[in-house]
Amino acid sequence: MVSALVRTLRVKQWIKNLFVLAALAFTQNYNDPLLTSRALAAFGLFCLLSSAIYLVNDVIDIKVDRQHPVKKFRPIPAGLISIHFALTLSALLTLFVCLTGYLVLGRVFLLICLIYWIMNLLYSSVFKHVVILDVLLVAVGFVLRAMAGAAAIGVEISSWLLLCTILLSLFLALSKRRHELVLLDENATHHRAILKEYTPYLLDQLIAVVTASTLMAYALYTMDPDVQAHLGTDQLIFTTPFVIYGIFRYLYLVHRKDQGGDTSEMIVTDKPFALNIFLWALSILVLLNKRL
Repeated sequence: MVSALVRTLRVKQWIKNLFVLAALAFTQNYNDPLLTSRALAAFGLFCLLSSAIYLVNDVIDIKVDRQHPVKKFRPIPAGLISIHFALTLSALLTLFVCLTGYLVLGRVFLLICLIYWIMNLLYSSVFKHVVILDVLLVAVGFVLRAMAGAAAIGVEISSWLLLCTILLSLFLALSKRRHELVLLDENATHHRAILKEYTPYLLDQLIAVVTASTLMAYALYTMDPDVQAHLGTDQLIFTTPFVIYGIFRYLYLVHRKDQGGDTSEMIVTDKPFALNIFLWALSILVLLNKRL
């Protein structure tokens, strides 16, 4: 039961909520114990909120998930966890996040959590069937994570950082759509109806546009005079090779290894990809803590 519950809560997917900590890292407030604790609290609450949403999603998608070669083994589609238990737990988690978020992190954080929850509910029930908008809303979810982290520590988040976040999120979402379309082949539309509106060629074109935009946005972010003045370094441009390699490696895994359906799993299983992320994060910390 415990193992099934952990899988249902998608604990492995909590890694996506690291976007909540972006504001803490890029405003150099991680040396402040109070702000760090608030950011970590925001991260923890968003993990619980995302798990609450996963529970509802699994209930909504239970019929189509049972036709998926991988998702049919999830606890709810497999019948290991009842629908009643899943919805009750989701409601309790959501209530806990909202109350704790308001009392500890304030009204703005609570508002972002509510927007995130409502948006995901609408996505699961309506907008995941609307072409293009389905992947855009996934990307907006990552932006809301970053905004929640900024609200938790009371800072303004860079527009460049928000732009990089939404572009990177679009890249991941489109890559996932391509993975599903290729993996499921003729059964793709039975798993996700919106896939009938996509083709591998269309997705490759969209991915190409977003890939170039992501790399350009990140490079411009590192070279922006205001960003350099705020962060106290003009050397962040030297972290772009890690970003380039990471995106290229991801594309390689999607196109040559038929991966891309689960980014969290990819980070764990693909050592070059994981090492690259670690080196990128390390280089950021070194440059932000050492005036060159």
